Amino acid sequence: MPVISLAVFAAVGLLHLAGAFAYLENRSYDLRVRFFAPFLRPSRDIAVVLVDQASIDWAQRERGWGWPWPRTAYAEMLGFLGEAASVTFDIIFSEPSVHQGEDDEAFARASVEHGRVVQGVFFSGRPGVADPWPAGLDIPLFGTGGFDRGTLERFGRGAGGETLAGALFPIQGLRDSAAGLGSLTGIPDSDGIIRRLRLFTLFDGRAVPGLAPMPLIVSGHGTEIGLDRRGGAVEWGDFSIPVGRDGASLLRFRGDLGRYFPFSAKDILESRALYLGGGDPPLRPGDFEGAHVFVGLFAPGLFDIFSTPIATVYPGMGVHVTMLDNILQGDFARESGEAANLAVLLAVVGLTVLLCLFSGRVLLTAAGAALALALVVAGSFAAYYWLCLWVPMVTFLAGAAAAFVSATLFNYATEGSQKRFIKTAFSQYLSPKVIERIIADPSQLRLGGEKSEMTAIFTDVRAFSTISEALVDPQKLVELLNHYLTRMSDIILDNQGTIDKYEGDAIIAFFGAPIHFANHAVLACRSAVQMKKAEEQVNREALEQGLITGEVLEAMVRKGALKEAGDPRPLFTRIGVNSGEMVVGNMGTPSKMNYTIMGNAVNLAARLEGANKAYDTGGILISEYTRAQIGDEFVLRPLSRVRVVGIDTPLRLYELLDIRQDADPRLSEMAEAWERGLSLYEGRNFNAAAGIFQGILARDAGDLVAKKYYGRCLACLASPPDDGSFGVDNLTEK
Repeated sequence: MPVISLAVFAAVGLLHLAGAFAYLENRSYDLRVRFFAPFLRPSRDIAVVLVDQASIDWAQRERGWGWPWPRTAYAEMLGFLGEAASVTFDIIFSEPSVHQGEDDEAFARASVEHGRVVQGVFFSGRPGVADPWPAGLDIPLFGTGGFDRGTLERFGRGAGGETLAGALFPIQGLRDSAAGLGSLTGIPDSDGIIRRLRLFTLFDGRAVPGLAPMPLIVSGHGTEIGLDRRGGAVEWGDFSIPVGRDGASLLRFRGDLGRYFPFSAKDILESRALYLGGGDPPLRPGDFEGAHVFVGLFAPGLFDIFSTPIATVYPGMGVHVTMLDNILQGDFARESGEAANLAVLLAVVGLTVLLCLFSGRVLLTAAGAALALALVVAGSFAAYYWLCLWVPMVTFLAGAAAAFVSATLFNYATEGSQKRFIKTAFSQYLSPKVIERIIADPSQLRLGGEKSEMTAIFTDVRAFSTISEALVDPQKLVELLNHYLTRMSDIILDNQGTIDKYEGDAIIAFFGAPIHFANHAVLACRSAVQMKKAEEQVNREALEQGLITGEVLEAMVRKGALKEAGDPRPLFTRIGVNSGEMVVGNMGTPSKMNYTIMGNAVNLAARLEGANKAYDTGGILISEYTRAQIGDEFVLRPLSRVRVVGIDTPLRLYELLDIRQDADPRLSEMAEAWERGLSLYEGRNFNAAAGIFQGILARDAGDLVAKKYYGRCLACLASPPDDGSFGVDNLTEK
């Protein structure tokens, strides 16, 4: 027991420290944030004013304002919000107003009269695209006398670790009239999600407060800050703000901006007009007394978009509002220490191993393991809600699962359970039918490398790199790939094939091992035809589910992968099939093995997949070696003899068209005509061959293979080929 526990603990602990679970840990944290956000009460000292689409439409209709609004609109808002503790604009007014007159001056005067207005500044790591710190600019800054140089540097780095070299400021009039400038700069995690913000940004030696703390500063809070003795929190007056290694604080989101009962900008402007006119407005200046008001854009296409644990499309202002809320309520989230994490991991692993090894009942063991996993999940959720603590749930789950698997396998090994071993070892890449045959007769399973007559199949999706580049949402890309691979893999397994591996969108599989089937070539060809037929439904479902977007189709058209965006098969599979003697077995190292195939016959199958491009086939090419083993079960047509890359011996290629019993009779008639035409072509009777190929094209103008050979006939009639260069195609691409 101690050996298993320590081995599992060491393996999972090292993976945790190396960041192997970072992505999943982030996602599990996001799940906790979304689950508890509705139960966390937002601060009532924060108000949000949104320049939304309703406000823009109202202003156009009632005031005649086009977009962008005149700056007098914001001046009017400031006049109405005079009793607010602060008014913060999450908008950078970096260009003068497009309206004539004293538009900017009116906004600046209103800012001075209010006296507690915060404008935003954005810091960049790219010099030359933004400005340095303006000479003479005097705004409140944090005093960092309690920080050492190394600690301060954590606050002066961009998302990629670069030094912040420039800044985008509001125009001078608004910059100088503001009571403070707050940093808008966000630092996303490695997966692009904003979970943290910095209290301040170090720029040009100045500690510029963020947009969240600056409202407190302009409303009277001091600016002196320091670190606690452990360096894990910034002390700012009565506030203690936890910070991580990068100087950022982990936010505790309350949900979307709707949790703060946001006001529409038009409501502010309408209420102001009624209030000044002596009417009965729905809002009054006193409603905002003592509140920290944030003003930001919320109309489609106008507001800045962040990905946060709450949503992938989240207004940037919401992140700063959340940080101010966390400051006011003192409930920032914190990450648990690594020493405590490892101690809990060891306990979880040890208890799970103990349960598995000393429980004599399978159901009790399984129930206990499930309970352990449930306790890990429940404990991590409870720690977040009640302790504001982010504990590594995925690491603990991985430890419990690895301990359960390791201890269970140890039990099985010591009990000599051959059937369970076989099911565990092969369930991921063998058909259930094959597994049952192995269990019934284990002598059929011979591990280790051996030569065997088999058939290999290689598949690849046309222009998938273009699809992956155009499909910017990584979740959609994963869903699309899983959608495609699942359907195609099921077909291979249903035909008793073995999945060797996946290489991106490509599938490598073989037929005839670990159990030898005399009809392995037939099974492989049957799989290839069924995969091409399933392609239609796979494409239709992908388009209906939005896994392939209009942007993807347009990108494929631009790069020549599709002729038009309406092509019903953006996912087009090319397949190569070859039969021959191959080496099959467990290959690798004692600690990492893979049941796989090797040999020239395998390489040839891969070359045939690529050769589909040279002949513009419908997607399936087989070799003459496979053709010799499949009898008359399939409709196919011969193509030229070729030399593929890396294989000097010429061989005949065949395009596999359909299973004969399922095929349209006209397809069989075409195949017979094709054989006559190819025979005439290879006999150098180009005129007669051209007539046959032209007849095939007349019945099916989309037959690109016939079009290619018809073009070859015309070229040979115009310029007869030399005897030495005719008869064998040399393919130069893989």
